[in-house]
Amino acid sequence: MTPTSPGGAPVSAAPRRTVLVTGSTSGIGEAIAAAFARDGADVVVNGRDPDRTKAAAERIRAVGGHGEVRAVAADVGSAEGVRILTDAAPDVDVLVNNAGIFGARPAFEITDEEWNLYFATNVLSGVRLTRHYAPRMVERGWGRVVFISSESAISTPREMIHYGTTKTAQLAVARGFAQEVAGTGVTVNTVLPGPTLTPGVEVFIADRFGDGVPFAEAERRFIAEERPTSLLGRLIRPEEVASLVHYLGSDGASATTGAALRVDGGVVNGIIP
Repeated sequence: MTPTSPGGAPVSAAPRRTVLVTGSTSGIGEAIAAAFARDGADVVVNGRDPDRTKAAAERIRAVGGHGEVRAVAADVGSAEGVRILTDAAPDVDVLVNNAGIFGARPAFEITDEEWNLYFATNVLSGVRLTRHYAPRMVERGWGRVVFISSESAISTPREMIHYGTTKTAQLAVARGFAQEVAGTGVTVNTVLPGPTLTPGVEVFIADRFGDGVPFAEAERRFIAEERPTSLLGRLIRPEEVASLVHYLGSDGASATTGAALRVDGGVVNGIIP
């Protein structure tokens, strides 16, 4: 039986969309991919390591939903890796530029090679992928692009200014692309998570406070000593970030574009990004 609206008119089924989440083998990326998969979307899982990427796709497939979940291993920090990914998935409806790297390093010890690596991975990956996918979205009259930035974009961390700089650059890149696709049905936004409990952050915090400190205590000390403005008082969970990204990838977010939206637990001491 064809479903109808209260007035009797036929209601067409919502289209099943394809979602690509880069860097989705763990943490925030995996949580985002799982949220879309649970909602019935076809999901492309991406990571650099083939085995990890396949394993993540299997976990995401297990969350439910009726869409296809595919694994595409490619290092999007390089032009060749982007080509491999776009060849495997030529068109998507929702692009989530999540791939990124971070790490602590004294400012004067960051080498040119590290600066170039951070920029290529955290900024150019999203530029290249958006440059490929967004024009195709424009042709279809619908699409969503989301850059996963960080609260470090507007509050540069002293211990990793190379990371903070690339996250700031993402804000300008996303705004620029949003202006380019204005009025086409395609939106481009940036999400700014605060410190989030991912495997990488867990290692990062353990390194800063020592292996002998229980993680719950290390988490408490990290927030109290290094992110004391947090209103949440704890690390954010990946699923909390994924909820906002899932909204931005939906029809309901049609009027939100060119924006930087915080899911930072109140770490940034301000009322606008």
